[in-house]
Amino acid sequence: MINPKKIDVRALSTEQLAQHFKEMGEPAFRAKQVYQWLWEKSARSFEEMSNLSKDLRKKLEENYAINVVEINTAQFSNDHTIKNAFRLYDGNIVEGVLIPTEERMTACVSSQVGCSLTCKFCATGYMDRKRNLNADEIYDQVVLIDQQAKKNYNIPLTNIVYMGMGEPLLNYANVLKSIERITAPDGLNMSYKRITVSTAGIAKMIKKLGDDGAKFNLALSLHAANDQKRHEIMPITEHNSLKALAEALKYYFQKTKNPVTY
Repeated sequence: MINPKKIDVRALSTEQLAQHFKEMGEPAFRAKQVYQWLWEKSARSFEEMSNLSKDLRKKLEENYAINVVEINTAQFSNDHTIKNAFRLYDGNIVEGVLIPTEERMTACVSSQVGCSLTCKFCATGYMDRKRNLNADEIYDQVVLIDQQAKKNYNIPLTNIVYMGMGEPLLNYANVLKSIERITAPDGLNMSYKRITVSTAGIAKMIKKLGDDGAKFNLALSLHAANDQKRHEIMPITEHNSLKALAEALKYYFQKTKNPVTY
């Protein structure tokens, strides 16, 4: 368990980190060095940051935490899919999957611990939603699955789908922040067009994606062509009818010009 008194260093922006260094009597440029280690090099401990002095690394270790995600178990299927149970810093478990095909190498990642939508066809729907994942916890899943792809198939990730545990649009800020880090030149530098966010269908949040000019792909988990049947298997339909979703998707397309998949 991480010491709760320590500051989650990856929750800080470069500017915030620079201010922390200033308060410690360290030059502000150290923030950029640490930021590169955290995001570009995916460092999992301060000890790895070899261009920092030993004393500074000790200070960081005493006052800050890198709340890394660990692979708890990995199951290898006959079709070469690798299903991971990831352990979070607080002991919670989420799932992430590496899906290799001839055309692409895809990571399927989670956005929440559990889910509140109770979709009848989804095992996660029978779990209580405990909390949202932080942006760095989503990012770590991608990094770990990318490492698996390279180690087992000698091919890096080509695509990411937010289609694991949880409803991504109910963890809106952290999902978007994770995508910012994944696509950043000093992050994983992946194209927005290789990232797909799948939603059960929350009309107002789909419109918000449009207003925010989302650059990634959006997929709607439809599962039924009428409200009655869809409500039976996806209770979220009660407040998000197919008509409301159609209007939201039209608005989203007008704003982004990005087609939606189903």
